[in-house]
Amino acid sequence: MTAGGRFDAAIFDMDGLLVDSEPFWRRAEIELFGELGVPLTEELCATTMGLRIDEVVRHWYERFPWSPSPEVAGFEEFADAVVDRVEELVRTEAEPLPGVLHAIDLLSDLGLHLAVASSSRRVLIEALLEHVGVRERFAVIHSAEDEPFGKPHPGVYLTTATMLGVAPQRCVALEDSLNGVIAAKAARMPCIAVPAEPLGPASPFHVADVVLGSLVELDGGVWASLVDGDS
Repeated sequence: MTAGGRFDAAIFDMDGLLVDSEPFWRRAEIELFGELGVPLTEELCATTMGLRIDEVVRHWYERFPWSPSPEVAGFEEFADAVVDRVEELVRTEAEPLPGVLHAIDLLSDLGLHLAVASSSRRVLIEALLEHVGVRERFAVIHSAEDEPFGKPHPGVYLTTATMLGVAPQRCVALEDSLNGVIAAKAARMPCIAVPAEPLGPASPFHVADVVLGSLVELDGGVWASLVDGDS
């Protein structure tokens, strides 16, 4: 058995976990939805964290329908515009979050295969990973744009495990959003959660197997507790 214990792979979310791209998404969404008269705020944007951008567009159209009513192509065109704006911001401003390189090194040294499973479109995943210099560290990159449903549906995680050639139960997911944690647990994967906000006693993030303040806290002891099932 490898140093990874009963696990063979680690699957990372991207937005908000590897890179603090959530502010870029919020800026792009507030800016572009605002042009349509949709009164988005930072707080409202936070409610759609972890969803695919096409799902976000439909979500806000159902609550604040704009005129004229878009056809399917109109939704896709608007989603493309949001992604393009986020990519502009990523290429100029993105930085890896604290502990990211440490976590990648630690899990690689344990002999685990590494992957990214993100709700973002593949073009944005590639751009962001290349920008921060970690693209070559991941054997598999998979976007939920290629799935019938995005997170919290487990499809993106299940497909990623298949692409890795690893059973879902032998993968560990690392997430920052509640939708992502739900997706990972539905895929039967143990989950390490790194929420952006401090946890309260009734936080739903406690459904994760391990909750960390940042990836800096991921160490041998944390990993051993996860392997032993004692977390």
